[in-house]
Amino acid sequence: EIEDLLDRDSFQKTYARALRFLSYRPRSEAEVRRYLQGKKVPPTVEAKVAERLTSAGLLDDPAFASYWVENRESFNPRGRFALRYELRQKGLSEETIALALEDIDEEESAYRALINRVRRMSPLDRGAFRKKLGSFLRRRGFSYETISAALERTWQEMVEEGRILDESEG
Repeated sequence: EIEDLLDRDSFQKTYARALRFLSYRPRSEAEVRRYLQGKKVPPTVEAKVAERLTSAGLLDDPAFASYWVENRESFNPRGRFALRYELRQKGLSEETIALALEDIDEEESAYRALINRVRRMSPLDRGAFRKKLGSFLRRRGFSYETISAALERTWQEMVEEGRILDESEG
């Protein structure tokens, strides 16, 4: 009977700890489990807590993956490669990742990332523009085709707006 009370107490404390961890931002099930393992929670208690959080709708990997992708798209656009890597790091299955990345318009994301970056840069000639901003997009996981299209679109818009006077390859 005492052991049963101790188990219940351990469960309640661990559940409260997991809720606190989830209060900062949504998390994947694997993230919560890693967190609890780091706190030396017994595996049986960890499993019960994860099960209860899932049944309460607080752990939902597909919803978390969608949240993560939407958040990145809004505030810090990334390419599919980078998003896939980040979601793997969060412990999500390939199937969940594929569903979350299904509707991404990678070219539009690259364009938005470029526009945000260009606003903070001094004028560049075409060669420097392609080099600097191409590597910027590569570091964010965009494919070569996407980078080329976004660079060309951004360059043309800047020329049309008169922000760049010399269109030479420089």
